[in-house]
Amino acid sequence: MPTSLVLTANVPGLGAEGDQVVVTDGYARNYLFPRNMAVPATAGAVHRIESLKLLRAERERGELEQAQELAKKISKLNSTVELQTGESGKVFGSVTRADIASALGGCGFEIDSKAVLLEEPIKKIGTFEIPIRLHPQVDATFKLTVVSPNQPAPRVATEAGTRTKTTKPKAFQKKS
Repeated sequence: MPTSLVLTANVPGLGAEGDQVVVTDGYARNYLFPRNMAVPATAGAVHRIESLKLLRAERERGELEQAQELAKKISKLNSTVELQTGESGKVFGSVTRADIASALGGCGFEIDSKAVLLEEPIKKIGTFEIPIRLHPQVDATFKLTVVSPNQPAPRVATEAGTRTKTTKPKAFQKKS
């Protein structure tokens, strides 16, 4: 027998929080209700969900604005990471997502390494623009320069107000 429900959480394949859906009685009773993912579609529940939708929209708008401000700040940054190289210029090691997240952390931005959109680790010397997903609708570009202590560093012009921080990947840091 079909049952009308209001979802209180996002349910993949069914709907988003606040959607009114019709499901079978067993699915509602055995899966959605025990996990607090839905409530019966009564007049009070529908009214409560409407007010929650307004609060959610306001919260999401605030999160989007914060992500846009953070993207502007991150886009102005330049950071340098050192990688060891051999005499022939061959790089030992690589710069990973975690290294980039720690470089951003050193500049004062706590970013999850999963937000760094790096397809594969960086295994060469040079300057790279790394995309970072701050919000589903906001991406920032972080400039990272990979240098070697064995070779002269490339000259990079820094703009006024940019912060430059040199960090070493964890594999090459001295242990205390």
